[in-house]
Amino acid sequence: MSNVQTAPQTASTHAADAAGPTPAAESRTRTLTAAQSDYLYPWVRPYYGEPLALSRGEGVWLTDVDGDEYLDLFAGILTTSVGHCNPAVVEAARAQMERLGHTSALYVTEGQIEAARSLADIAPGALRTSCFTNSGTEAVESAVATARLYTGRHEIVALRLSYSGRSTLTSHMTAQGAWRLPGGGVDGIVHARSPYLYRSPVGAGPEATDFFIDDLVEVIETTTGGKPAAFFAETIQGVAGVIVPPPDYFRRAAEVIRSYGGLFIIDEVQAGFGRTGERWFGIEHWGVEPDIMVMAKGIANGFPVGATVTRPEIAEAWQGPSISTYGGNSISMAAMHATLGVMKRENVRARAAERGAQLRAGLEALKRAHGWIGEVRGMGLMQGIEMVEDRDGRAPDGARAGALLEAAREERLLIGRGGLNGHVIRIGPSLLISEDEMEEGIRRLAAACRRIDG
Repeated sequence: MSNVQTAPQTASTHAADAAGPTPAAESRTRTLTAAQSDYLYPWVRPYYGEPLALSRGEGVWLTDVDGDEYLDLFAGILTTSVGHCNPAVVEAARAQMERLGHTSALYVTEGQIEAARSLADIAPGALRTSCFTNSGTEAVESAVATARLYTGRHEIVALRLSYSGRSTLTSHMTAQGAWRLPGGGVDGIVHARSPYLYRSPVGAGPEATDFFIDDLVEVIETTTGGKPAAFFAETIQGVAGVIVPPPDYFRRAAEVIRSYGGLFIIDEVQAGFGRTGERWFGIEHWGVEPDIMVMAKGIANGFPVGATVTRPEIAEAWQGPSISTYGGNSISMAAMHATLGVMKRENVRARAAERGAQLRAGLEALKRAHGWIGEVRGMGLMQGIEMVEDRDGRAPDGARAGALLEAAREERLLIGRGGLNGHVIRIGPSLLISEDEMEEGIRRLAAACRRIDG
């Protein structure tokens, strides 16, 4: 039986509701926003000049506190991979709560083993040994610790423009100033150039890969002791603005880091689980097997799960005691197992390829219609729109991207934003989005573009 979530109405019925937030919603949102500022850290910072307060979700549709409905093309930052409140995932979590809610990692639970087995079944190559935590941040921390223990080394080579998390270590692996914690750096983290073809100083031809690989070698030889523990990269840099590397980049980067005795670590937190189309993980498109891989977000459709998976002999290096109180907890493992089950039954890899092609065609049409769209890029259902002041100069236009975010909200459409200058629109809906829902999303985005044109 299919677990594809459908909205309670058709996309065409929803289209009639795309008229912007109601005055009542604005008033109620302001009340909630004021309360949030009283009780939460200021970094808990919502989108929009008038923040959006959500109360219900179903499939790719979200409803705010006053009943206004939105088409969601951002999926909680590419996280509700099989749709908001997917019935199979909800039922699995509910049933688990009635049996066993929490024990900690000090005990063996069947659910954690089943989740790890499910992950091993789809992970590339010999990756089969996992540890579970609560988030992508913790998954990255686990991967770095594993690499350091296995190699007996300390230094990590990451990429500029990357985003790795909000802990002290991962915020300094992150190479965007606004996302780094203040204060001194973290010892042993260096950054090579991001393989950002649109802004490559040598153009986007075959010579670009040589340029980026030469830079990686130079960084290792000039800013490390020459014995790095690992190279760490997102397959597609999401927060950076959906940056897709040139075709041969990862194969050659893996060869470089291994030639220096380090491990090749790939971050699939956003690109994993079929999102890039046709493959389970983004790195598989380039035919490269990582030594360690990290994931989170879409792995459990919004339940807190981070996972680090590696080869058994690498995992064996971590013999000392460690614990994650909530990592691998029964409820999250049940949600993960159910989410992967839905993904397999619904063949999300093929769906992401099909709907991704539909989305890409719509975005390319918008580029032809609007001179301030410099580039459309991405893979499958992970797409970005780079906004520029003009295509010749390519100056990033963060102000226009902010205006488009607001205009899309007026059209009852939710999209994301990224890029070093906040100038890239990010789109990554549920992998179960229908053809009609995607068509409606493209229509609303086109309407939002017209609102800010000029």
